[in-house]
Amino acid sequence: MNSIDWRELYAANRAVIEGARPGSRDGGPGLDLPLLRSGSLGVERPGGLPAPPADTPGGDWERLTHDGRAVFVYTPPEFDASTAAPLVVALHGCTQNAASFSAGSLLNRAADRHGFVVAYPEQSREHNPQCCWNWFTGGHQARGAGEPAFIAGATRALVADAARRTIDPAQIFVAGMSAGAAMAAVMAATYPDLYAAVAMHSGLAYGSARTLPAATTAMTRGAPDPDALGRAAFAAMGAHARPVPALVIHGTDDGIVAPVNGEQTARQWLATNRLAAGDGAGVTPATVREPGGAGGRAATRRTWTDDDGRTLVEHLEVEGLGHAWSGGAPGGSYTDPRGPSAAEAIWAFFARA
Repeated sequence: MNSIDWRELYAANRAVIEGARPGSRDGGPGLDLPLLRSGSLGVERPGGLPAPPADTPGGDWERLTHDGRAVFVYTPPEFDASTAAPLVVALHGCTQNAASFSAGSLLNRAADRHGFVVAYPEQSREHNPQCCWNWFTGGHQARGAGEPAFIAGATRALVADAARRTIDPAQIFVAGMSAGAAMAAVMAATYPDLYAAVAMHSGLAYGSARTLPAATTAMTRGAPDPDALGRAAFAAMGAHARPVPALVIHGTDDGIVAPVNGEQTARQWLATNRLAAGDGAGVTPATVREPGGAGGRAATRRTWTDDDGRTLVEHLEVEGLGHAWSGGAPGGSYTDPRGPSAAEAIWAFFARA
């Protein structure tokens, strides 16, 4: 097998995505703009941008670049540049771009409510024909190389860009959907000193695959040994090892990334965080079933805390959800408008991390 036809896979899953927009298999309008070339952050002012995504209610939508690659940044309206704000680095899925993921996930609206900045690094067809993050190859699973180096470098450049916004370095988080979730797991494992917590929606555990054929197997069957992957993620942390609170969101009807991957991602991070905290650290599990309100989907929330009551891992399993962002915009790119809201769940988790 030479490639994965993500469009074909996503099309097969569309029946479980309510309100999907016909013909939106590319995940929304492309942003085919000339790249600015810069070793740090270059800026393209709003006059040179196409219309921002609908999920920008009054905020500032900028296209920046780092090492010649695009990063879109949303800053809420009435943002006080002198006050340090949290930053959420959000990674889109295959066939998506920054605009479609932003509009569908409603993360910008959550940013307006809670006062954080959102950065959307964007994968290009130059680096992957279907705009997937290359989470499944060894060259993109280690610190200081490949896509992890780009994403971490862009994150640090945003923090250093104090002229436009002030970011709290202790409140930098990473989240993603699908391939973006798998890459978010890579970022948390390779840069635990940079990201305070990680959220992974419909993704896979760190190191689930190191080749393209292995990726298809992992997506449909899961990884062979999530505890071993936990040890691998801990090894990837190196001298920066520390527990990274991890939120896993997955649907029980996901036809693209099988639900077993949600369970294994939680298990991998539990193993990683216990190693980072010390093998003797105790862990207390708790399970709560949350009925869906106002037409939303029911969910089961499993939480593991350490001896001090701090959350190590949380797994939110949404009943009947396919391969789609829970509680996203109607008609969005791979979204299910029925709750629970993934955007709100992710921020609530980050806020207490």
